[in-house]
Amino acid sequence: MNKETKQTEKVWFVTGASKGLGADLVKQLLAEGYSVAATSRKKEALIEAIGEHQNFLPLNMDVTDDNNVKKVIGETVHKFGRIDVIVNNAGFSQIGAVEELSAAEVQRNFDVNVFGPLHVIRHAAPYLRAQRSGHIFNIASIGGFVGNYAAFGIYCSTKFAMAGYTEALAVELEPFGVHTTLVYPGYFRTSFLEKNSAMLPAEAIDAYVNAREVEAQHLNEISGNQPNDPKKAANVFIELSKQEQPPVHFFIGVDAVPLVKGKIDIIEKALAANLELTESTAITE
Repeated sequence: MNKETKQTEKVWFVTGASKGLGADLVKQLLAEGYSVAATSRKKEALIEAIGEHQNFLPLNMDVTDDNNVKKVIGETVHKFGRIDVIVNNAGFSQIGAVEELSAAEVQRNFDVNVFGPLHVIRHAAPYLRAQRSGHIFNIASIGGFVGNYAAFGIYCSTKFAMAGYTEALAVELEPFGVHTTLVYPGYFRTSFLEKNSAMLPAEAIDAYVNAREVEAQHLNEISGNQPNDPKKAANVFIELSKQEQPPVHFFIGVDAVPLVKGKIDIIEKALAANLELTESTAITE
């Protein structure tokens, strides 16, 4: 049995797979012979988007329901006998200036984007540790590294939170032979920014003109004109899963590179500008 055959015996588990990056990844995986369990809040939407396949297990799952997540992961292992690659892709963007969003709006975004992936990790990790192999992809956003977008502060904070626990998770799971990769996508041409996908603030504050401008730019100008192809992203995920030492941090998208370099430059300049003050707290006795 060659290495490539062993690769395609891996079982993938993809959340938020009824559209966008998730759907394109599942289609490509099935085309290459992998077994895939995919989840959505509506199983029918998965079947409509992807079709039926003997190696495909479409599943209803609410990522905010811990018991439901545990049940679905158990069904995946029961069906395929194992689980190898986890893709925490489900998520949504709550638009709105930090002040104008209610506690309920903020909580909902964190429930889906932060705690949802944690539910999946909590119930998948025991299987991965037991088989001493596996790979977890946590899909953040370029907004999980660069957060200076008016109207996207809460969304970005959910992705910064994911980045924090993913770094720790990578260290914790490494002794068990389990890889962890945090993926920061740039702008991909999906429905993510369409008005029926992104959530707008229930009570906008007129004074936040800059937030409304950034909001309008994303919904009316960027949406539909994103520079990256989600189908090509699917190939990238598969290639990363084949690497013996995949990265913990992976930025994807032609627009991601200048944004990352720009943020690093800002931090380096801020550090240099106040270096003496920064180091002034040292105990000298």
